[in-house]
Amino acid sequence: MRRREFITLLGGAAAAWPLAARAQPAGGMRRVGALLGWSEGLPEYRPWLAAFVQGLEQLGWVDGRNLRIDVRWTNANIDRARTLAKELVETQPDVIFAGTTPVTAALSRETRTIPIVFAVVSDPVGAGFVSSLARPGGNVTGFINEEGAMGGKWLALLREVAPRFARAAIMFNPDTAPGGGNYFLGSFEAAAQSMMLEAIAVRVHSDAEIESAIASLGQQNAGLVLMTDSFIAVHQGTIISAALRHKVPTIFETSGFAREGGLLSYGSSIADSFRRSADYVDRILRGAKPADLPVQVPVQFEIVINLKTAKSLGLEVPLFFQQRADEVIE
Repeated sequence: MRRREFITLLGGAAAAWPLAARAQPAGGMRRVGALLGWSEGLPEYRPWLAAFVQGLEQLGWVDGRNLRIDVRWTNANIDRARTLAKELVETQPDVIFAGTTPVTAALSRETRTIPIVFAVVSDPVGAGFVSSLARPGGNVTGFINEEGAMGGKWLALLREVAPRFARAAIMFNPDTAPGGGNYFLGSFEAAAQSMMLEAIAVRVHSDAEIESAIASLGQQNAGLVLMTDSFIAVHQGTIISAALRHKVPTIFETSGFAREGGLLSYGSSIADSFRRSADYVDRILRGAKPADLPVQVPVQFEIVINLKTAKSLGLEVPLFFQQRADEVIE
């Protein structure tokens, strides 16, 4: 069962020009670099890149014809992100497409002149990438994936599905999470307090730490929120299997998490952000400046619930919640 939910923009104005009004790209090969903060080998992330490439094609830019796209993946490794960012900037592309906060940070350190369009960055102002959402002011602009209040929203949704846990935990890697984890932590802790739940911040850096933490949460009858974080995304397989073994209900941002066996996901559509990013790359290739392109907020959100996982955790998902979901996995 699927439906799509569109929400009003939280801030800024979504600029849009009819495709028919755009001229075809001028002759000559242009170059776009793409540095993405996830793992190329995981199936969830390839469709996001495909959405970006298809978006460019719809705007007249075809890889191998009038555009060359150089794609690199960091596997959520900070050192690798820095190395690849330096290498990519040295190739002097016309535009760079950046996926995740750590990747955008690495690229911003390497160039103040090459235009950068980001996606899946939660707090570009706090990270120092732009002066403001409405007026970025430099060579960087792009598309936010989640607002800071999402920490509390994740916990509230998880509580609807699993109402009996006694403690609330939020897991992240401080090296890769927005603001070192602080961007979402405040709203999460406020929500936990309002529900009279003990709030637990779980900082992890490896699969071993993930396994140990989730085993402990299972003993404490805790629910687990997974912060939007490229490290968490790359290691979601470890999280899903450990959460099932230790009977810990979990929620994460991306829909692939629930499809792969996680209990619940809620967040903006990353594929939609990638598709919209192609529009900004197109405008820059035609002469627009990143400083003049306002940072955009998400317009499409998805809830996915895995009933099979719910059953294995001993949870009965209310019918009204199933009806709210964009996708129910049975």
